[in-house]
Amino acid sequence: MKHVTVPAMSWVVVCDGSKALLFQNVGDAQVINLKVADVEVEPHAPTRDLGAERSGRVYESLDGRRSSMEAPNYHELAEVKFLGKVADRLDELVRTHKVKHLVIVAPPKAMGVLREQITEGVQKVVSAEIVKDLVKFPTAEIEHHLSVMGQLF
Repeated sequence: MKHVTVPAMSWVVVCDGSKALLFQNVGDAQVINLKVADVEVEPHAPTRDLGAERSGRVYESLDGRRSSMEAPNYHELAEVKFLGKVADRLDELVRTHKVKHLVIVAPPKAMGVLREQITEGVQKVVSAEIVKDLVKFPTAEIEHHLSVMGQLF
């Protein structure tokens, strides 16, 4: 693990593919006190409920054999779309609130999608990326995780 500092008035986003929590640290780096600024929740149905069509077929031109194509994972596509909205929200936040420090907390898959979608302006203010799934934790436990990571060194 690496040392993470969450200075006073820093912004923290904790998200996964269907929920995003946006906090501002109204405490300081030693005593983190996260105040909820925004919550976005977009529950996604399983792929079996989202995509009712059969997967497509491919016909070989030489011998007439058929094979099926892999059906799209609509649940995963919905998560990518949601994380795109989160990236847009972060860009808006950086532009309108003059953010100096931003900490992103997300599970590995969501972090990878966010890295691809955040703008250069957001990248400049990201002070830490924590690859953990903390979105279902209460605020006090998220504060605890961030505090422990700040005391590693």
